[in-house]
Amino acid sequence: MKNLINNFTFRKIALSVADMFIIIMAAVLTNTFLMESRKYLLQTAVLGIICCFFALFFCGAYTKMWRYFKLKDYISCVAGIIVGISASTVIYYVITNKLMINYALVHASWSLIGVCLFRFIFHSVFIDLTEMGMNDAKRKRTLIVGGGLLSSTLLKEINTMHSLNKNSNSTTINPICIADDDIRKIGKEVEGVKIVGKTAEITEIAKKHNIEQIIFAISVCSADDRKRILDICSETQLPVKILPSLNDLIHDENKPQLLNQIRDIKVEDLLGRDPIRFDNQNIKNFISGKVCMVTGGGGSIGSELVRQIAKYSPKQVIILDIYENNAYDIQQELRMEFGNSLNFVTLIASVRDYFRMNQIFEKYKPQIVFHAAAHKHVPLMEDSPMEAIKNNIRGTFNTASLAQFHNVEKFVMISTDKAVNPTNCMGASKRCCEMIVQYLSQQNESKTEFVTTRFGNVLGSNGSVIPLFKRQIEQGKPVTVTHPDIIRYFMTIPEAVNLVLEAASIANGGEIFVLDMGKPVKILTLAENLIRMYGKVPYEDVEIKFTGLRPGEKLKEELLMNEEGLQKTENKLIFIGKQIEIDENSFAERLYTLCNAAEKNDETVAIQALHDMVPTFVTPEEFNSRMIKEKENTENNQSENG
Repeated sequence: MKNLINNFTFRKIALSVADMFIIIMAAVLTNTFLMESRKYLLQTAVLGIICCFFALFFCGAYTKMWRYFKLKDYISCVAGIIVGISASTVIYYVITNKLMINYALVHASWSLIGVCLFRFIFHSVFIDLTEMGMNDAKRKRTLIVGGGLLSSTLLKEINTMHSLNKNSNSTTINPICIADDDIRKIGKEVEGVKIVGKTAEITEIAKKHNIEQIIFAISVCSADDRKRILDICSETQLPVKILPSLNDLIHDENKPQLLNQIRDIKVEDLLGRDPIRFDNQNIKNFISGKVCMVTGGGGSIGSELVRQIAKYSPKQVIILDIYENNAYDIQQELRMEFGNSLNFVTLIASVRDYFRMNQIFEKYKPQIVFHAAAHKHVPLMEDSPMEAIKNNIRGTFNTASLAQFHNVEKFVMISTDKAVNPTNCMGASKRCCEMIVQYLSQQNESKTEFVTTRFGNVLGSNGSVIPLFKRQIEQGKPVTVTHPDIIRYFMTIPEAVNLVLEAASIANGGEIFVLDMGKPVKILTLAENLIRMYGKVPYEDVEIKFTGLRPGEKLKEELLMNEEGLQKTENKLIFIGKQIEIDENSFAERLYTLCNAAEKNDETVAIQALHDMVPTFVTPEEFNSRMIKEKENTENNQSENG
């Protein structure tokens, strides 16, 4: 029975039958009221039914969905009754030569009252009763943020899906109201849904209207405004979903345009900056027809590098990794994606093994090398610093020097913001890697162009804080944050990889490319927002524990050292950090001492040698105490000025 009620074709028939019954009863009441002869009753009733049905149909009284029937929609009923009764009166006059004006006026009045009253009662009572039987989890009261074209398109599709009775995401959306910052729109309706206030009032709107979920549906929105609005949405402690912009919609004739593309809010939506855009033509010209090697090709950055390179028609891709499981995964992915159209090889090898790496360079003759192989986990490398030195420093020297020896066109090293004023062995080792690349680039006889790319934390990478937080929330465990004041720069994996490719395409040799990553993000705020995105309340539904800074961990990462200046590039969000001149003689000696001590696992000598190699390498206690003092001074100055 419920399927019949929800079927729009059945509802049109039922509504038209109800209207005809009302018109008959109106004719009976009119005949009784005017005390006309009963012989007129059958004739006027039949004419009234026929004329009013067609008039109501053509005036659109049966095209409106009962669920969304609004005050303005009663106009179609009024027009249909007036036209129908008028037409029946004219036809009766032509047949009988008798003009019954009074009868027509009373009949029309009773019919109008009956038809409109029935719709009002049905909309107010019957719809509520039928919806009571629905699963509340399927029909959530929804606040839509944005009253523009995107929300209009969404609401049209919801209406269409209801009318067609499709089992789709439309059953989860019961649009109650809209929030929009354009004050000219407040009070108006979009597809029958009222705009009730501004985005700053979202929390109050959600409480007032008993909202159960929020959909962000703004097509054009700056990154700052997006972050501001989504932060407000997260304060409601309701599930928040997001629609892509109209430009980013996936067009598929076999799917709804919007309902299948509503997604959960992602952490990158909260970064407070627009996605980085790059010149893909530069990258295509650079990669096309070249033999490209990616070390660490199975890791988060390395595998994405391989995916992106594969799209630009390389001559061959060499995927090199020591971890066979990751290497196997990317190998199978490329086979499924490209089949035989992509020439690639997957090699298991360690960048520490100079002779194995030399064998690979001799056999495959790479023209471009992307060096992503490295140990990256700060606490693990604090416990095993010799491995950071062997893998990161020795591995980079092996790969870079072999690239120079074999006349590779470009060598691109992936670095990290932890290399800037490092407070841990991993960061210091990566800074040493940057210095190796700079050292080799200074040699005049080198035909290889060496370039370094430096960026912050990568969302979703192996070891990233976001997957850890998600696992903790999903398993019902406390979310662990090391310190309430810790902040980090973040970027997405595609952004990081595009930076590497863009830097490689425009590099002349010797540069450190730095990405303008926008505002740093407080990890505690990130954790709180992530908990809210799961529809839970921080500190109530999910506990947040502060575990203390890990060994070697900074409160705040940096992207530039004090000695480095910034030089602009054609891409306004990519800068070149001025490299510090390397003393070639003393550097080579210190590098030998460092690597030799690491090979002997002489930790005391190796760590001291690392400090000698990287003068900016300080203890985390020293750095963090300075940061805390700077924060306290800033707060004191603000309170005094306030």
